[in-house]
Amino acid sequence: MSQSSIRPVLITKVLPNSIAAEIGFEPGDSIVAINGSHPRDLIDYQFLCADEILELEVLDGAGKTHVIEIEKDYDDDLGLEFETALFDGLIQCNNRCPFCFIDQQPPGKRQSLYFKDDDYRLSFLYGSYLTLTNLTQTEWDRIERMRLSPLYVSVHATEPDVRIRLLKNPRAGQILEQLRWFQERRLQIHAQVVVCPGINDGIHLERTLLDLAQFYTGDLPAVASTAVVPVGLTRFRPQEDELISVTGEKAREVIAQVQRLQEKFKHQLGSTFAWLADEWFLIAREELPPESDYGDYPQIGNGVGSIRLFLKEFQTVATQRLPKGLEIPRRGTWVVGNAVEKAFEPVVERFNAVAGLEIKMVALSSDYWGQEITVTGLLTGQDLLKGLTGKDLGEMILLPGLMLKHGDTRFLDDMTVAEVADQLKTPIIPVNGIEELIDGAIGNRE
Repeated sequence: MSQSSIRPVLITKVLPNSIAAEIGFEPGDSIVAINGSHPRDLIDYQFLCADEILELEVLDGAGKTHVIEIEKDYDDDLGLEFETALFDGLIQCNNRCPFCFIDQQPPGKRQSLYFKDDDYRLSFLYGSYLTLTNLTQTEWDRIERMRLSPLYVSVHATEPDVRIRLLKNPRAGQILEQLRWFQERRLQIHAQVVVCPGINDGIHLERTLLDLAQFYTGDLPAVASTAVVPVGLTRFRPQEDELISVTGEKAREVIAQVQRLQEKFKHQLGSTFAWLADEWFLIAREELPPESDYGDYPQIGNGVGSIRLFLKEFQTVATQRLPKGLEIPRRGTWVVGNAVEKAFEPVVERFNAVAGLEIKMVALSSDYWGQEITVTGLLTGQDLLKGLTGKDLGEMILLPGLMLKHGDTRFLDDMTVAEVADQLKTPIIPVNGIEELIDGAIGNRE
């Protein structure tokens, strides 16, 4: 991509008391170039802004060009936030993985729900997973030159024929050579394996984990950790996809298999290395491992230990923020996916220990997706209406923000929070994180 074809990047926020605020930057301005270079993404921007003397070419909201010189300390941030982290567009995915959630949605929803990214920059910046099948030589060279590490890689299988079958891409069979590339350059990845029963489970799963463990060597292992995740299926998926849902029996089988390998890895590598997502234990109806099993939570983004961490942090924050009693009694409903119902019972008990506070947890499955066991993030507006209509909901509904798309007010079925609240005739309070959950429950956040 030529420098001139990279469009200016739109500034959406100027942080108060920042260098940019002092200079007079405003939302709606755009950065064209920094020291003569056109940043193609947030990585370039951060790299270019590390200099102590900057010359910025800026396009203001009225379309007028300005050249601004800035002298600052090496590590000082300008205080700007942007419309997107990728200024030159998204690297699209060319795989046809049958278990891809994007392809398991109904047609006719908002366009953003159908974007399939396989972008190493989002992997580096935010921990999203990529397959490595869509990288050009130019991008491989940039990863090496800029030391973009760690990246997060969807491996799924190390046997070439199995991985090609899963990704429906002949380039998928190169994964072991690609991992050696990272190893030779002392760059790291975190791996994930989405287990699809009958395809990459059993002996194939064992082969994959043993292969990946070969890269856990030296002071900077090329494969730093691996998450083992159950495939999630919806009723909208193509019928010819050959996929099978994970049953309780299969979940118990995978748990036993991976736990045997974990003991082997602890003995040989000094690390658990392969981690089971919490969802396995929820599907199996088994007790979650103790908090001590998760170390420093290397795969928290994959739901490995997220429930244990949530419960631990909740108790800490609750001790600080929950009063012994409320002056004005308060009743409400906390909506979660039924997968976590049993695990979150201690949270409800702690809320209801506050005098004058009554929080009822309603755990729902998703008829919309056709799932008997549903994680909270997949509940839709239609699921809430079906599960909550006619119930005594109290004065408010506490809604985990992860049901909403990237801070949007719409659920995955395109219903809005306002529409659902109106039909249920009950205010809905979206909550992100433990502090907002507690404040919403006790009335400090309306």
